Amino acid sequence: MTHKLLSLMRKNILLASLAEDACERVLPDLELVSLPLGEVLYESGALQNFIFFPTTAIVSLLYVTSSGQTAEMAVTGYEGVVGVALFLGGGSMPSRAVIQSQGHALRMQATTMIAEFERGGSFHQALLRYTHALITQMSLTAICNRLHSLDHQLCRWLLLSHDRLQTDTIVMTHELIANMLAVRREGVSVAAKRLQKAGLIRYSRGRITITDRPGLEARVCECYQVIKSEHDRLLGKY
Repeated sequence: MTHKLLSLMRKNILLASLAEDACERVLPDLELVSLPLGEVLYESGALQNFIFFPTTAIVSLLYVTSSGQTAEMAVTGYEGVVGVALFLGGGSMPSRAVIQSQGHALRMQATTMIAEFERGGSFHQALLRYTHALITQMSLTAICNRLHSLDHQLCRWLLLSHDRLQTDTIVMTHELIANMLAVRREGVSVAAKRLQKAGLIRYSRGRITITDRPGLEARVCECYQVIKSEHDRLLGKY
């Protein structure tokens, strides 16, 4: 089991960057968990007892209004961690964490994480670097949603999701994408049809396949490249 966990740790960029001593300390407290599509890891304002290091799953951080409307703030995959409030001292976040793409993650108890974080060293540095990258993503997402067209927003969302997948196909309905982007479903359908007509994607029965990634990158606004450049600089290339 130890050998298997070591292999799984290498599938998450943060865990793979740990020094040997930090790796040895956290390894016994890591648990592989399956994360099905749509599962809620935590609700807005709820105390968090675990921190999650995705290996194949993608997690969406959503803000939920009092009327039940949602808007995506950021996505996290194998480059990051879910539960930054725990090591930043807040204990909870004003967001909901939902599985956007099913897969697996390595889960760690909050007490273990806090003890290792307070030691300093490679674990401390890795989590702070990721938090910097996450703040950049949240900031650019807010700017993009306010200033750029739905076509640009959809391209950004597709590319960020594709970066974190091992496949060219994203399982996601137009309705769910609309909830992520806080727009009308009809708008997403029209934008998706434009991208499909341009030969950039293929959409069928809740499955979006990226057929021309360079074309999407040429069409997307500057927000995506700023987000990706900061992630690459702070965490290493995907």
